[in-house]
Amino acid sequence: MSVIGVVATLKVQEGKEADFEKAFGSLREQVKANEKGCLLYDVFKSKAEPCTYKVMEQYASQADLEAHGKSAHFKAAGPALGATLAGAPQIEYLDQVG
Repeated sequence: MSVIGVVATLKVQEGKEADFEKAFGSLREQVKANEKGCLLYDVFKSKAEPCTYKVMEQYASQADLEAHGKSAHFKAAGPALGATLAGAPQIEYLDQVG
């Protein structure tokens, strides 16, 4: 069983950064409280592109990643987060090395 990494690049509509950060903050709290197989779940704002955010995630297994996507709190956060986005997220899946 290997650790799964995820990097999601999200472009947020100009002027909606605070709404995005608030919605993501609520989701992050729920993930950390309810998903024991999620080892890392945080967001970072680009210094080069102010409306670009990177969500960095790490899961203990593929099953934990799949459970995250099916969780009630993830689904509930979708509308609030989606309303702030300027397009579809770009998702990259990574395998841990070593």
